[in-house]
Amino acid sequence: MSSVTCRKIYTDIPWAHRQHRHDGHCAQIHGHNWSIAVTFGCTALDANGFVVDFGRLKYLRAWIDEHLDHACVFNADDPLREALAAVGGPEVWKVYVVESCSCEGMARHLFAVFDPLVRTHTEGRAFVKAVEVIEDSRNSALFTADP
Repeated sequence: MSSVTCRKIYTDIPWAHRQHRHDGHCAQIHGHNWSIAVTFGCTALDANGFVVDFGRLKYLRAWIDEHLDHACVFNADDPLREALAAVGGPEVWKVYVVESCSCEGMARHLFAVFDPLVRTHTEGRAFVKAVEVIEDSRNSALFTADP
């Protein structure tokens, strides 16, 4: 079965993270400029012939700005998460907690967040097929929906 998709890329989103189980320098809090590429599919094109109208995706950008822009992303099981977040409080940290703050974990997490948002905003006509999270334009991970 053939289908048409489209892709929106959100670039230069600064956020920090720490891989607390890593045996090297990635265990320290550090930041990257991230990009998020979202691939959309649909059950039918809209009246304009679009999978999604890129101009109407402001809700995704707003979600990114609210939760990730200038945030520090922690794994839920990071044993220092609460202590680190408490130093300085919300004036110092925008904390966002996920199961895994790796590229792979963030791609999976963002898929789970974005797909329901897209389905709601398009009344079920469009959906997310894949999310790619790109770290400093050199490394990336891709999460795709099961067929």
